[in-house]
Amino acid sequence: MAAAGNTGKDLRFKRLLLKLSGEALLGKGNHGIDMSVLERLAADVKEAQDAGCQMSIVVGGGNIVRGMEFAARGMDRATADYMGMLGTVMNALAFQNVLEQAGCPARVLSAIPMPTVCEAYVRPKALHHMDKGRVVIFAAGTGNPFFTTDTTAALRAIEMGCDAVAKATQVDGVYSADPKKDKSAVRYDRLTYSEVLARDLRVMDGAAIALARDNRLPVIVFSIEEPGNLLKMLSGQARATVITADA
Repeated sequence: MAAAGNTGKDLRFKRLLLKLSGEALLGKGNHGIDMSVLERLAADVKEAQDAGCQMSIVVGGGNIVRGMEFAARGMDRATADYMGMLGTVMNALAFQNVLEQAGCPARVLSAIPMPTVCEAYVRPKALHHMDKGRVVIFAAGTGNPFFTTDTTAALRAIEMGCDAVAKATQVDGVYSADPKKDKSAVRYDRLTYSEVLARDLRVMDGAAIALARDNRLPVIVFSIEEPGNLLKMLSGQARATVITADA
């Protein structure tokens, strides 16, 4: 629920979908979930929710299993992708648990029905949870192989009527190259969907950007490494790259 006396009137976005990679949960490890990182991220989400932003989340599964890597090693692509989807369910359940412990009501909705574990994704149900002040965590991708969680994020943001999708990364926006490897990389404050696709900037996969473009859904790329940066981004105080129809 929004914090007392705060209805989100000072926020740039009143309803937001946050896209987190599975790797964001690794911390300094090489595999699995770093609970201290998860707790920090949950605190950021709760802070944004308390400020009046209706929050939903899509989290990847790369910290547990990456379908593309298994497919590259000869596994059937569809099977590998389903394994990746199950990894996202594990991350979503962990995130829900930490949010609930922090006093932030949350629900996991899976595109692959598993009633003994979590709720199945049904759009009206998800909207109901958001209207009730609960953070909704979308798991298992779209439920179909050959689609990434980036595409899931764009799709669910549109279905939920979100004002934007926020892609959380380890850097403060979109660069022409990896700034950690290329010191000459150029940072962009604003981009158009067409520029992202034409320059192959790989902010999100092409299907996700095309879906955002066709539905005029802004994409905000910002750093999640600094505690409290999610609320700063919502308040327009964080460095970020904004991707829209007009730069």
